[in-house]
Formats: sequence, C-alpha cells, structure tokens
Amino acid sequence: MSLCILHSRAREGMAAPAVTVEVQAAGGLPAMNIVGLAEMAVRESKDRVRGALHNGRFQIPAGRITVNLAPADLPKEGGRFDLPIALGVLGASGQVRIKALPELEFLGELALSGDLRPVQGVLPAALAARDAGRALVLPRENAAEAGLVKGLRIHPATHLLEVCAHLNGEAPLGTHQAADIDPVETFYADLSEVRGQAHAKRALEVAAAGAHSLLFIGPPGTGKSMLASRLPGLLPALSEGEALEVAAIRSVSGLETFDPARWRQRPFRSPHHTASAIALVGGGANPRPGEISLAHLGVLFLDELPEYERRVLEVLREPLESGHIHISRAARQVRFPARFQLIAAMNPCPCGYLGDPGGRCRCTAEQVARYCARLSGPLLDRIDLHVEVPRLRPEEMSAVLAVGRPGTPDGIPPDARSGRRGSARTVPLANPPADLGAEILTSAQVRARVEAARERQFSRQGKPNQALEPREIDHHCRLDEAGQRLMTQAMARLGLSPRGYHRVLKVGRTIADLAGSEGIASTHLGEAIGYRRLDRQAPV
Repeated sequence: MSLCILHSRAREGMAAPAVTVEVQAAGGLPAMNIVGLAEMAVRESKDRVRGALHNGRFQIPAGRITVNLAPADLPKEGGRFDLPIALGVLGASGQVRIKALPELEFLGELALSGDLRPVQGVLPAALAARDAGRALVLPRENAAEAGLVKGLRIHPATHLLEVCAHLNGEAPLGTHQAADIDPVETFYADLSEVRGQAHAKRALEVAAAGAHSLLFIGPPGTGKSMLASRLPGLLPALSEGEALEVAAIRSVSGLETFDPARWRQRPFRSPHHTASAIALVGGGANPRPGEISLAHLGVLFLDELPEYERRVLEVLREPLESGHIHISRAARQVRFPARFQLIAAMNPCPCGYLGDPGGRCRCTAEQVARYCARLSGPLLDRIDLHVEVPRLRPEEMSAVLAVGRPGTPDGIPPDARSGRRGSARTVPLANPPADLGAEILTSAQVRARVEAARERQFSRQGKPNQALEPREIDHHCRLDEAGQRLMTQAMARLGLSPRGYHRVLKVGRTIADLAGSEGIASTHLGEAIGYRRLDRQAPV
C-alpha cells in the first residue's frame, strides 16, 4: 500500500481554497473511488483519468484506488482536479517521482488522449498559490491569465506526459514569462458625437467624477442610451490592483474568454429588462457572479428601467450602498464584490411622450402613476442624479457637425483605425442656438477634468465622493451659512429624506472638486439640487 499527496485549488466564489489530493493504491478488486464532497463532474474524473493513463502508455494499478479531496466538507466541482488525480495515481504506483510535489500546485482537465484542457477560475487560484509560496502547473491556455500575478512561478504544459517528464527530471517544463502586456486602448464612442443635451452631458461628467449613480428621464430617441454608452470613455483607467479584481471576477464567471490585452478596461454591462434577479445579482446551486459583479469597478446600464420586474430592481438596494453582495444557500455563503456605477434610463410615461409639445401623449394620469410606481421610493432615493433629457429642437439637431481630420475620405481619424482613441474637430454652423454652447467637448477633454477631480478626492479622503460614509460627509462636505440656508429650503420644498440630503451633499462636493474649489459654494449646491428631478416632480 502506498500514498501520494498533491496540492490543488477549489473554487468558492472569489476565493480559491486549498485542496489536498490524497491518492492511495491498495490491494483488492480493481476500482477507483473519489470521496470528499465531489460533484458529478469530479466523480466522472476517474474515467477521464483512466483513459489518459491508458493512452499515455502508463500502467494502471490493478488494485483498489481511493482518492480523497480534503477538506471533506468543501464542495468540489469541475474538471480542474483531473491532473492532480492522475499524477497521484502515478505517484502512488511509483511511476513518477514524488519528491517535488510539495512545492507545486496542479490544475487542469484531462482529455482521454492525455491532452490538458483549460479550466475556469485560474486567476484566484494563481493568487492563492503565490501567497502559499508554491509554483503552479496548469494548461498552457491558462498561462497568460495566471501570468498577471507577479511573483508566481508558472509551468504551463500541453500534455500529461510533459508533466510526468518534468517530475521525473527527464525534460523540465519551461517557466512562463509574463510579458509586459500593453493594454489596447479602446476607441470609445466620443461624447462630442452627442448633439445638444448640454445639461445631460454635464450630469454625465459629474457622475463620472464622483462615481455617482445616474438616471436619465426622457422620451424615446433623445439620446439616453447614447449618453450612457459614452460614460466608460470618461472614466479614469483602472489601476493594476483594480484590474486584477475585475479580471478575477471574469475568470470565475466563465462567460468570457480571457483576453490579456484588454484586462485593464472598465467593464460595461447592459442586461436586458427580462433579466431575472439571479441573473442580476448572481446565484445558482454553485453561486456565480451576476451582472452587478461583472460590472464591478465599471458601469451597469439598465435601459427602460420601469420594464424590469420590481422585485428584480429591489435587489439592487443593498449593493448600491455596500458595494458587495452576499449570496446565501443552505450549505454555503458566497460574497462577490459589486462596486458598480449605475446608469439607468426611463421614459416619462408608458408611451414615452408625456410633455411632448406636439401633444402625442395619450396616457391617462392613472396610467402614468402606475408606470412610475414600478420604481420604489427607496430605490430612487439611492440614485444620486435624476436628469431630464428632453427632445431636441430641429435647429439643435443641425447646429453642429462633427467631422474627421482633413484628408480622410470616410471622416474617421487615422489613429482610430489602429485602436487608439482619436480626436475630432468640431465645425459650428453660423448662428448656433444660444443654449447649445459655443464649446463642444470631446471625451478626452472631459476625462482630463474627471481625472483631476478624482485625484483631489483620493488625496483628501482616499475614495470617490459616492463612497463617503455619513461621518465622513460631516467632515468633508461642510457648508457655509448660505449653503445651510439653501439646503434647509431644499429639504422643505422637495421633501428630501436624510439619505437624499446626504446624496445632494456628495454631489455638491463632486461639483466643487470639478471646479477646483476647497469648499462647497452655494452655486455648487444649487447645481446638485437641480439634479434631483424626481424630487422636484409634482405628484400625478
């Protein structure tokens, strides 16, 4: 009787708990049993392992083989344990050396031919392996993802025979060299392409500067979705630590193929209004991250907000405040990060034309009230900015033309074709409308102001203004006597709740940061109050 012990990693939410793979070969009738709370895909591993060993010309032990995945109370899933189980069988039968096993961790699914197939959730396992001081042996397709973890020795392989040759000292596996990945800068749709809507674009800048949630309200075709799609181009680039968090969530979700060139881009998620609560926040028998976690440190755009089921929207209330979501099941609890920026859009009534100058709306007061009642007061209270996006006048639609650089036949900037963000030149027509403004800003110009405002916030408090706690608001959002009078009047006229009061203060702080002001002036506060459109709306 002989015993072989190897190290691997399970997948539990965003964590990668250690799993000890113990393989014992003993006398008795030929059989292989896998114990340790293994789900079906893990129990089927014995057939994949037998096929891989047979095709690799290894001797399969004739006796009873017992595989224990410890700890026994930790659920195990997927095919990631195929490689350590196969090596354990070979080690227990003396066909590979086991001297180097304590220094290594193994992940990988086996084909019947012995080829190694990629697995999901590699990045959290790589982080845990580095912290444990071990090297990681894994399929070559997963090497680029694991290579994001600095200080980790990675040995990629394509076949079981390569790993065995490495352990036996015959042909050592190469060490993956994590190349300095130059992130591809996405050519985001530019803010200058949005005609008019100066008030909405200003609100988008304020939302980007302070990481505030934003709700656009207006009839169809006024540019609500167009504005929301421009937000990622206004946000600062992710830091390396933030990018690792985002990449780890994508890794455990298994929904996207890892692209090392785009791992530092902020996510933008836009689920359909038929999405369920589980799709939005995550869940399932083996919990997976939902849309709010996939939008972590990025943007979650909910178009046609009242069309979502009310119970689906209500699940947003906790993560909007806390920045994470707890998913509880009978036997386990999982915590996923969900610090996303919510951007939503809605029509003012069921037909969408309430208040249209042409009188196209035929909705009754009862229908409008029922439509607006789909959104609960507590949810709307958690959205910082409520902004109206009205229909443009004909002269506004034709006032400004955005064209490409001279010499380009299709009007597309030359550097846009190579993947870099281009600039556009704006040509105003004669006598533009006075309310349109003489200056049309590009996303790059607005992003520079957003980055400057974010730098002020992080140097002052170490976080964006949206994340300020009540005690921090009292310290960083102090008002002078004129500001206190203005807020007292606003609370009386708008009926602001204490939460709404704090939201106005945080937005006012962001507007002051954009202006480079140390304190919150009455003008900053007045603009912040003006963004509470739904609080100013008279009841129907």
